[in-house]
Amino acid sequence: MPYTYAYPRPALAVDCVVFGYDGADLKLLLIERAKEPFKGAFALPGGFIKMNETLDDAAKRELWEETSVKNVFLEQLYTFGAPKRDPRDRVISVAYYALARLSHHRLKARSDARHVIWHPIHNIPKLAFDHNLIVQTAIARLRSKVTYQPIGFELLPKKFTLTELQRFYEAILGHELDKRNFRKKILKFGILEPLGEYQEGVAHRKAEYYRFNKKKYDALAKSGFYFDLQNFVA
Repeated sequence: MPYTYAYPRPALAVDCVVFGYDGADLKLLLIERAKEPFKGAFALPGGFIKMNETLDDAAKRELWEETSVKNVFLEQLYTFGAPKRDPRDRVISVAYYALARLSHHRLKARSDARHVIWHPIHNIPKLAFDHNLIVQTAIARLRSKVTYQPIGFELLPKKFTLTELQRFYEAILGHELDKRNFRKKILKFGILEPLGEYQEGVAHRKAEYYRFNKKKYDALAKSGFYFDLQNFVA
């Protein structure tokens, strides 16, 4: 017979902050809750872990069960444990965040989610539980991390113009960047490969397409290269 503790224990849950990019806005994956508490409110995908699974496996399962999104790299963000964050019980949540290309995932609400949507991060509604705090923590982490790691390329199409790349960084950082300085800095890294292909059917001057050369970046990183945009984009 399993040991019975003489004192109450908190429950453990996971929540997933998934960012996507549609070419103009940074988006956040949200569900509409189908059950109480907070029935009808928007929330992050997530739920309680099972006794036989790891935290990572629980996060992947909950994301798939509620939104049909899978095969994304989830990274632990922070642990949220305010005593009254969940009206049901004493619940501690381990939050994860991820980047996903919108075109790679067909959303479908399942499990205890009534609807699932991509919502712009600049106008996030009041969310269930303490999920607004979790989202703001994830945004801060993302804005910091894109300045020292090229993780943003996970959200872009395989080929892009420098203007599209700049707009992407502006969408994440929440402010405009100087065009000339941005291009000079990003090209200096040597990790963007010009494709010799140009835009079609545009009224302005045709811009060349580039792609991120991950093999070159990995090789440079092993030799001590540091992707550093921190001073430039602050």
